[in-house]
Amino acid sequence: MLWKMRSEGPLKVMALNCGSSSVKYKLFDLERDEVLARGVAERIGLPGSRIIHASGREKESVFTTPLAGHQEALACVFRLLTDGTPAPVELSEIKAVGHRVVHGGQNFQKPVVVDERVLSLLEENSRLAPLHNPYNIMGIKACRALLPGALQVAVFDTAFHRTIPDYAFMYAIPSEYYERFGLRKYGFHGISYQYVSRRAAELLGGKKEDSRMIICHLGNGASLCALKGGVSVDTTMGFTPLAGTVMSTRCGDVDPGVVLFLAERENLSPASVLEILNKKSGVLGISGLSGDFRDLEEAAGKGHARAGLALKMFVYSLTKHLGAFVAVLGGLDALVFTAGIGENSPAIRAAVCANLKFAGVVLDEEKNRIRGKEAEISAGSSAVRVLVIPTDEEKMIAEEAGALAKKYAHLLKREREKTG
Repeated sequence: MLWKMRSEGPLKVMALNCGSSSVKYKLFDLERDEVLARGVAERIGLPGSRIIHASGREKESVFTTPLAGHQEALACVFRLLTDGTPAPVELSEIKAVGHRVVHGGQNFQKPVVVDERVLSLLEENSRLAPLHNPYNIMGIKACRALLPGALQVAVFDTAFHRTIPDYAFMYAIPSEYYERFGLRKYGFHGISYQYVSRRAAELLGGKKEDSRMIICHLGNGASLCALKGGVSVDTTMGFTPLAGTVMSTRCGDVDPGVVLFLAERENLSPASVLEILNKKSGVLGISGLSGDFRDLEEAAGKGHARAGLALKMFVYSLTKHLGAFVAVLGGLDALVFTAGIGENSPAIRAAVCANLKFAGVVLDEEKNRIRGKEAEISAGSSAVRVLVIPTDEEKMIAEEAGALAKKYAHLLKREREKTG
């Protein structure tokens, strides 16, 4: 499979993020640093399925079409690519496809080319992330069938956190469960942290071995990462993406006794309890209104008490974890906000920063008005530099896949030279 890849021509690489009913994609020409196409297939396997697609710098177009499964969705996406304007793409030109895989477990600590052995291990890891990994694997299998000449590369959200020390990733439970089942903190959002930390280092004047940074990835799923010298030393999510801060529909940290109490009192299965904690909790559960922070901010402004409480709990949860990470790092040099809420909510950023004055954080109110743009928003008097950096996980995935494609193209060339 690997040796069918062509080594000639520009380095065109696709980045895929497959969810249960959606596929997000971007096609890059990495040599030109150009996005050739982008889009999302939505409501896969459901009524009203569609693809929102754009080629080059064109505006998005909506194509309503039945999408029975991930392979059918990707087949439609590839047809749109080959019919695209102004310059259609030949599928044979796509050298590699980078797949976001949420959980690499203990097997994978860097991006890998997918072969049968890797695919088998990925399927084993699905037990660690049953809400994510199975759909990531569906995307890989579909692309192997539809693009047999392209290298399939798995890029892991957990890999960035491989540098967390054992005293931070171990749980205080019998160690046999770590040895038998790999029960430990893994952390997530690593692809985002990898991109944002690299960009932050560029804006701050390069990496320093003793630099202390906290990145706040605040989207529907929210987590924090403490970095020293650009390396992850701790993060808020744990064995699963359920742990850590309060989130949109996830509870974050709760007393484990709550799980047993709900199961016994409500006669619920473990799967049913997880459904509640993953999809019906967080600010949605608190407010009884919405998991969308834009709705909550609007409702709180109109006096909706539970919406206001949900926002206060979210900010308090962030503050508590940030304070812990400042202690872990021994101080703070930079604070970075990214992802949907982090990039687009001046109110949340202001509330969090107001609680970090003890650490030397001072926000510039005027600079903080920005939404969705890269900027430094700290005041000149701030001892801590505060940045907003829009994340680009797709670009990071494509770059990782492109690097492996180059490596294998080089090996292919050497093999050809040996065989004459």
